[in-house]
Amino acid sequence: MVTKLITLGVIVLGVIALAQLMRIYELTSKLRKTGEHEISNRDNKINAKLWVAFMVFLYAGFFWLMLEYGWTGRGDAASVHGANLDWLLNLNFVIIIAVFFLTNTLLFMFSYKYVKEPGVKAFYYPHNNKLEMLWTVVPACVLAVIIILGLQSWTDATGKSKPEAIRVELFSKQFDWTARYSGEDNTLGRHDYKLTNDENNPLGLLTAETIKSAIENMEASMDAIESELNNDSIMMVPKDRASKETDLSRKSRLIRLLHQMEGRHDAKNDNQVYDDVIQTDTLYLCKGKEYEFNFRSKDVIHSAYFPHFRAQINTVPGMVTRFKFIPSKTTAEMRVERMQEDFNFILMCNKICGGAHYKMKMMVVVMEEEDYNNWWDAKKKMTFRSTFFASDDSETASGEESMTSTDSNALVDSTATAMN
Repeated sequence: MVTKLITLGVIVLGVIALAQLMRIYELTSKLRKTGEHEISNRDNKINAKLWVAFMVFLYAGFFWLMLEYGWTGRGDAASVHGANLDWLLNLNFVIIIAVFFLTNTLLFMFSYKYVKEPGVKAFYYPHNNKLEMLWTVVPACVLAVIIILGLQSWTDATGKSKPEAIRVELFSKQFDWTARYSGEDNTLGRHDYKLTNDENNPLGLLTAETIKSAIENMEASMDAIESELNNDSIMMVPKDRASKETDLSRKSRLIRLLHQMEGRHDAKNDNQVYDDVIQTDTLYLCKGKEYEFNFRSKDVIHSAYFPHFRAQINTVPGMVTRFKFIPSKTTAEMRVERMQEDFNFILMCNKICGGAHYKMKMMVVVMEEEDYNNWWDAKKKMTFRSTFFASDDSETASGEESMTSTDSNALVDSTATAMN
């Protein structure tokens, strides 16, 4: 309380002091018999010198910030196209900094050189076609170069990838990422939002089994609503009844669409989905391999941002966005380069998408080809089908593989313990 009173007192005294200073200035002006609009030659000279002093202070601060915090603080890019983007960004910085120094130097030095002199009138210079053309054409040409180079870089990042490029889908929802690798056929299976089911089809993938499962779930949900509406023993307020009737009507339309989808579906394409591999915690990439990333969103607009790979694009509900890049540095190499033992690449959301936006991240690990192949050989057996729609035989096989993997890991651990 005392601190607040002291602060308030200081503010009040400051206002009073400022008012008194203004009053003294007015009285001084009257004594000198000069109007407030009249500026003396001495004041003009002082202001001109202050302009130069401020220019020196501004430039000194700029150079200090550059020396203290570096060029941009991004570090070297870890992708092939990222190096080109960094070059283009550096070119933009060079142009901007050059224009900054040129325009500000002219502004401050003109204010100093052409300070008002007693008896000298300002030269009236209303128009000059050559100058107008100069400061219109030159910026336009510079901007044209920047825009053309930027469009080329954007086309390189979002254009058609090579046939051998590895296809990966990144599915965004509040507040996490899910990766889907394209499997042995390197083709991502089709999807449809109406098939989304948190239990066995979180990504809404399109197969005969997922359609059948979606229809069964929808029918069960409709039966439950109808049973509740037709149960006379349940007292339901009109508002709740209207809500349930609306929900039932919506589900009726959806189930008709699902039956139409079932009638049109060609089961020959199911294998494109069944061999896809879903990864939820970490995105693993191979150095030197081209990746084509497809992005979808379940709920709101997100933004897939790979800061170290210089890649970013919005993920939009109802449509697929994409870009490609080639990792040029492994995680181990970046740890050595940055002298950070715990460094990891990261995928994050760069769009404020809700209350927990801050934690929407996914770790990215880039490995050498041999290590990546070893990881993929173990991972490719855990396909979408074996995970969510496994038959009894495949479940048995999966169990045997899991036991073998467990025994193998135990053997490695025991060997390491014995060596220690």
